[in-house]
Amino acid sequence: MSESSRDTAEGAGWGAAERGSYHELMPRQVEKLSWLDPKTLWAARNGVLASWFGDPTGHTRARWAEQQQAAGAPADKVIRRDDPDRFSFMVIGDTGEGDDPQYAVVPGFLRMSQETRFTVVASDVIYPVGATADYGTKFFRPYRDYQAPIYAIPGNHDWYEDLHGFMRVFCDAQPPAPEPAPRPPSRAWLRSLLWHRPGSPDEQRLAEARALRPAPPQQARQPGPYWAIDAGPVRIVGIDTGLLGTLDAEQGGWLREVSRGPRPKILVTGSPLYVDGEHHPCPIEGGGTVDDVVRDPDHHYVAAIGGDIHNYQRYPVDVDGRTIQYVVSGGGGAFMHATHTIPRVSVANVTEREFRCYPLRGDSLAFYSRLYGRRLRLRRFFTLTEAEATAVMARRLGIAPTRTPGTPVRVTLRIRLVASLLGAGGRPDRTSRFRLPVRKVYTRLFSPSSATYSPPFFKNFLRLDVTPQAVRLRCFAATGNLRQELDPPVEDEVTIPLV
Repeated sequence: MSESSRDTAEGAGWGAAERGSYHELMPRQVEKLSWLDPKTLWAARNGVLASWFGDPTGHTRARWAEQQQAAGAPADKVIRRDDPDRFSFMVIGDTGEGDDPQYAVVPGFLRMSQETRFTVVASDVIYPVGATADYGTKFFRPYRDYQAPIYAIPGNHDWYEDLHGFMRVFCDAQPPAPEPAPRPPSRAWLRSLLWHRPGSPDEQRLAEARALRPAPPQQARQPGPYWAIDAGPVRIVGIDTGLLGTLDAEQGGWLREVSRGPRPKILVTGSPLYVDGEHHPCPIEGGGTVDDVVRDPDHHYVAAIGGDIHNYQRYPVDVDGRTIQYVVSGGGGAFMHATHTIPRVSVANVTEREFRCYPLRGDSLAFYSRLYGRRLRLRRFFTLTEAEATAVMARRLGIAPTRTPGTPVRVTLRIRLVASLLGAGGRPDRTSRFRLPVRKVYTRLFSPSSATYSPPFFKNFLRLDVTPQAVRLRCFAATGNLRQELDPPVEDEVTIPLV
């Protein structure tokens, strides 16, 4: 087994590493997606409009579900497979930007997914707006050599075109009939004036994209944007949290119903329930939360895996004497969300001792310091070595370095200032009324687009090996370097009992 980032700097992908072979998989011309481009932000405006004028996704989702049921989809939305009691499957989240970081994940993913029965994409299959036209280079092409079905749950970006691309690809669904325009003056009418609407799909282009995954074992048709899979001894429940990270009443009722019974369950959600040291239980319209369902002992959930945030995090939470693993796994291809901005973890009795993340805080800070050193043309000032970044993060969090530097590092004023400017916050024994706002401003405004940097990318994917007794969950790294491509390192591993 190769070294991981928890072992050495080389295991993290730093140093004079040889770039991987993933470029051979990519199209000759790649459209560079930038989240600093006003055109991109304008196209992705529906989330903001939903928060201002009301969220229509519950109504739209119900129309999709009604149409799917009329077309013969099972009413309970359960996919019943014939997997044995011992099998494996993959989870990969937030994949589809279509550039280097997405394709850099593919070689390692293909190696570690051998003999797996299926894959689940956890949130944001396609960026920036889930357009049907983007599925060729951002879904079918990168995973054309994966010889098993791929199921998915949508993220907020897949909803920016009212789920048209997602439903066409994963459910083979045609769009519902148009509804009458809302009457003025109303919030719905104001929203409709600015709403980004899907374009007409190019049928020939979609057919050519589908031809990249033509084999019968690769095919899957799911009943809708939310579903359950009965596979071997477990039930995997996928929920659709729409534009704003909530569930409508109809889906909430379905979730409670499909969660009943003694069969062990794993939740897959577009909105993680624990993330960045905070609890986000995910409200359900009409009362209650998704986490209420997960915590109910009669439902027998053992894990909840969420996408949306583009890194890896794990919180082993004790719930009335049993441990539920709450996981964030959104590092499948989109730009990296920082981990160095996560404050010292203390939530639901989970502390830094139990918490796991990838990339490590120091690697995250070093990555961002290099990125902004280049962008601002202040490399000599901004750039921190991985050893310097590791040392300052250990001091800021009051913890021992996860990876001990080869030589002692003196944390200078410059190092502390760069860490503060990049959102790392202050010392844990000193409270500051400025710390939280600075971190929020940084994470909201200054996360980069993935098109502007090179390896190490710090991407990740999961493999889950299921037996009647337990699930073995492993987080594998994808840096974009050949070393980690040939032998993907395990960044985290946990065995989850089912009995």
